[in-house]
Amino acid sequence: MTILDKIIKNKRKEVILHAGVVAVRDLENSRLFNRDVISLSEFLLNKSKTGIIAEFKRKSPSKGIINSLSAVEEVTVGYFMKGASGVSILTDFQFFGGSNADLTAVREKSFFPILRKDFIIDEYQVIESKSIGADVILLIAAVLDDKEILSLSKLSRSLGMEVLLEIHEPDELNKVNQYVNIIGVNNRNLKTFEVNTDISEKLAEIIPDGFLKISESGISSSQVLKKLRVSGYNGFLVGEKFMSTPDPVRAFSEFVKDLI
Repeated sequence: MTILDKIIKNKRKEVILHAGVVAVRDLENSRLFNRDVISLSEFLLNKSKTGIIAEFKRKSPSKGIINSLSAVEEVTVGYFMKGASGVSILTDFQFFGGSNADLTAVREKSFFPILRKDFIIDEYQVIESKSIGADVILLIAAVLDDKEILSLSKLSRSLGMEVLLEIHEPDELNKVNQYVNIIGVNNRNLKTFEVNTDISEKLAEIIPDGFLKISESGISSSQVLKKLRVSGYNGFLVGEKFMSTPDPVRAFSEFVKDLI
C-alpha cells in the first residue's frame, strides 16, 4: 500500500466521522457559508502580484516535521503582503499537521484567496470547504475518476468556489471538465513522492486553452520559476521552500526579490 493509498483510506474514515458530528445543514448554516468568495484566478492574473500561491504546511509524509513553530495567521498574511497571489493551507491533520481551524483562522483576518489543500473525495468536504472559508478546492486526478471530478467540481462552482484540478500524467487531462478553473501540474509523484519539475515543462503544451495553469512542488529557486513562466504557467504553488526556514515570510520575501 502506497502512502497515497493510506491517506485516502484514512480520509474516507475521516469524512464519515466528521459527517456524523456536523451535519450538512449545520455547515450550510455556518457564519462563513454565505460569504462572497475571492477569485484566485483574478489574483493570478493580477500583474502586481507574483503568481505564487504560498503554502502553509507543518509536515509531510515524506519529510516529517517541516515547521511546527510558525503561526498560520502571521505567515499567510505576511505572504500576501509581500506579493503572494494567494495562499494554500493544508487542512489534513494526520499526515500534514493541519486543521480546518487553521483555514478559518486565516479567513477571519484576510482579504485574499485561500486554497483548501486536502484530499477531497466526497461532496461533504466540498460543502465543508465553503463553511470554513475556502475560496478554491483542490481535486486530485490521481485519486478520483472523471465522474467524481465532474460532480465535485460542479458542486464547488454552484457554491461560488473555484476548482483546481491537479494532474501528473498526460492521460489525466481526460478528466478535465467545464467546471474546472485551474489546472495544476504536480511535479511530485504522489505514489513515490519523487519530484521533477520537468513534468510541468512536458505537460505545458498539451494543457487545453481556456484554463489557467499552475506548477506545483519542487520549485526551489526563482530561476526554476522563471523557466516555468516562459513555458506558459500563470501560477506556482510553493511551500516547503519557505516553510522549512525559521522565518517563512522572510524566505518568501527574499525569493521574490530575484523575480524582478
